[in-house]
Amino acid sequence: MMKKVLTIAGSDCSGGAGIQADLKTMSALGVFGMSVVVSVVAENTMRVAAVENMSGEMTRAQMACIFEDMGTDAVKIGMLGSEEIMHAVADSLRAYAPQHIVLDPVMYAKNGYPLMPEDTMRTLMQEVIPLADVVTPNIPEAEFLAQCEIHNEDDMVRAATKIAATGCRAVLVKGGHRTDEATDILYTGGEVTRFTGRHIESKDTHGTGCTLSSAMASYLALGEDLETAISLAKEYVTECIVHAPGIGKGNGALQHFWRWYGDD
Repeated sequence: MMKKVLTIAGSDCSGGAGIQADLKTMSALGVFGMSVVVSVVAENTMRVAAVENMSGEMTRAQMACIFEDMGTDAVKIGMLGSEEIMHAVADSLRAYAPQHIVLDPVMYAKNGYPLMPEDTMRTLMQEVIPLADVVTPNIPEAEFLAQCEIHNEDDMVRAATKIAATGCRAVLVKGGHRTDEATDILYTGGEVTRFTGRHIESKDTHGTGCTLSSAMASYLALGEDLETAISLAKEYVTECIVHAPGIGKGNGALQHFWRWYGDD
């Protein structure tokens, strides 16, 4: 039976990040993608123009529709733009107890536009993060969540340890914002695992975090263990960047279907 993966995130009208990137990734990896839209974001590869959040009531209603009918084998959580949405998502997750929850704590767009108000961080850390199997912050997000500066891999480990103390099962601090090798640090159960991939010089990186986390959720749904899911997801994202179609004047879009379209 086809595996099902739910994304809970914001909508990106340009098609490169958020719900759109998640559903493209899920389709490319052979799982059935479903979505709970919690925010509508007017953006492109250059800027975010406006954000409008859904109500908590609408968020709960969407989640109820998914779980009362199709169910899901994994959940990916992205942008959560308000405390009301966070409470709705957390309450629903506790009620339905889905297997495999990947949380990408999306705080800023590529151009630095804040997508998650800083005053909601306590709610995120108290209500949502403890429910996650793995949290996937990039370095700026990890610095904010752990309240520390990150300059090297030891700092990444320290930040991951602090974030894990909030109750999640594992933390993957993504090293793509560093200038050397793209090494990610996984902290789980007191153990540290490093994942090193090619660092590609490219401006076409719109939606890389969304794509990685939804790929991880897809591979977990397909039965892979966490470390394998991370490795496969990193390989997938790398090829998405390598085969980027050159769409957009800013941080360009990825090619989620590179296996079929290549560089076309």
